[in-house]
Amino acid sequence: MADLISFDIDGTLEFGDPRGSITMDMVRKVQALGIWVGSCSDRPVGYQQQLWDRHEMNVDFTVVKNRLDDVKAEFQADSFLHIGDTDMDEYFAGKSGFQFLLVDSLPFLSWTEQLSL
Repeated sequence: MADLISFDIDGTLEFGDPRGSITMDMVRKVQALGIWVGSCSDRPVGYQQQLWDRHEMNVDFTVVKNRLDDVKAEFQADSFLHIGDTDMDEYFAGKSGFQFLLVDSLPFLSWTEQLSL
């Protein structure tokens, strides 16, 4: 099985508003490790997908923040991680059984250590 990382957009990813510190190169490196990636945001799903498309990124899922449980039901992953910048990100991650990491709380690729890779 694979691991799965969900990213908040605003305040987390470089194309968010406000901009976050996670770059598309970082997300691509995570994908290259065979990890499923996608976004979970307050933004509508279609808008999230447009943002990924503008950066020529193929992601495995896009959901609104309160639907992380749907992602967990759809994917049979070894671990589930949501990276975000707010208390609401942490709340919905915990409610859906995801580990939560506050963006910028750990250096890049320490995420994978959290996933037991």
